[in-house]
Amino acid sequence: QADIALGNVVGSNIFNVLFVLGLSALITPLVVSQQLVRLDVPIMIGVSVLLLILGLDGRLARLDGILLFSGIVAYTLFAIRESRREGAEVIAEYAKEYGGTAARGARRILAQVACILIGLGLLVIGARWLVDGAVALAKALGVSELVIGLTIVAAGTSLPEVATSILAALRGERDIAVGNVVGSNIYNILAILGLSAILTPGGIPVAPAAVSFDIPVMIAVTLACLPIFTTGHLIARWEGFLFVGYYAAYALYLVLASLEHDALPLFSATMIAYVLPLTAVTLLVLYVRAARRP
Repeated sequence: QADIALGNVVGSNIFNVLFVLGLSALITPLVVSQQLVRLDVPIMIGVSVLLLILGLDGRLARLDGILLFSGIVAYTLFAIRESRREGAEVIAEYAKEYGGTAARGARRILAQVACILIGLGLLVIGARWLVDGAVALAKALGVSELVIGLTIVAAGTSLPEVATSILAALRGERDIAVGNVVGSNIYNILAILGLSAILTPGGIPVAPAAVSFDIPVMIAVTLACLPIFTTGHLIARWEGFLFVGYYAAYALYLVLASLEHDALPLFSATMIAYVLPLTAVTLLVLYVRAARRP
């Protein structure tokens, strides 16, 4: 079920930006740090474009997987180095928040490792159930596994991002909500798809529909982050509403296309002729305003 693996990653990345960030911004405007704009968002855009390039031949081969997974190793090492620089600030913030210092005893570390291992074990079991259920649902509905991966599986696997970002927004930790989504999207492409391509015999097939539509949509969504994130380093509520609306339109398109519904041509024409150009102009205006600010 390689189509589910690819559809899950692409669909999850689209879901994370449009729905998770959009819903979080509707709760409270989100703060975007300068590091995200200067480093992490460009990396997210770059790896999305790289996925499209690697998938043009219709397959993510083992060598492609090694390239992607090497990227997450480098990104993780860089993140660890940066986090060590901020270690003193984190410890001080922990002490201020909880009135003490973070415990580093051997017993606590072992308990944390045990929790991680138990969680990974349950994750493997849950993932198997999720894939089996998705395949059965695709057969029952008569739609492709790619569509199921792009929608139901993607939304299901993104539930941790939904919970984390919304909780962070409610607690006023608005920068965490954004960083959670950007980091998750980078990890999805580099680690999940990279490791899947390495372990899958013959690599992961990339459907023509994914190359011609879904991956470009993912790239467009990530590109839209730049002008929105740079306007005052804030995601406003109206921008969150725009994000959620676009995810609803994307999901509706997938449903209409999978069912070959008669309304699909009219819906597609409306999106191409009116909605997409208006959005492009809006994003361009936002980007120009941000560029002109001192």
